Amino acid sequence: MLSVRNFTKHYGDTLILSVTHLEFRAGVYWIKGENGSGKTTFFRCLTGLLPFQGEIELSGIRLLHDPIGYRRCINYSEAEPLFPGFLTPKDLVRFIGHSKGATKEQQKHFFERFGIEEYQNKPCSACSSGMVKKLSLALAFLGAPRVVVLDEPLITLDTSSRETLLSIIRQYVEQYQTIFLISSHQMIDHASLTLNKVLTVENKTIQEA
Repeated sequence: MLSVRNFTKHYGDTLILSVTHLEFRAGVYWIKGENGSGKTTFFRCLTGLLPFQGEIELSGIRLLHDPIGYRRCINYSEAEPLFPGFLTPKDLVRFIGHSKGATKEQQKHFFERFGIEEYQNKPCSACSSGMVKKLSLALAFLGAPRVVVLDEPLITLDTSSRETLLSIIRQYVEQYQTIFLISSHQMIDHASLTLNKVLTVENKTIQEA
């Protein structure tokens, strides 16, 4: 279980987001909200990329007390991922895969599932936004994440890659009891993904829609 308690995030004196208590169990949560509502800020705090006040805990591991242990259990794909232009997809999958404890077989599996092997040796600076997006999504599944956070995962994806992504999400929920937090301005078809809850970010907090 992932729990968030007494969470606040400020930029200077400005309150961005305040959450008294949220709990996430295995399954898929759709996080909705307008641009600038605080979704991405929440995701970046949740994944340990931004400081915050409060407590975030995953299966007994508290982010502020054991940040390394916590980050090993949570993976994140940003809405508009940016990678060093001189690195190749192969470089990144090998590096992130090693840090997450992913086997070479698992790395190869996601190369193939997302079609990355076709451009794995191409510098990221020469990759299209769609290529970079698929790479970011592949990285989000490396290792054995208990939580996968996907910020606008459906943008720039072709139909085939979209179906691949939804299939992998369903597999991870069923087989590994993974928690997925997904933000998307595009509709998520309930027939393609069973949703635990739909949550809305508005008025500087997060509540059930």
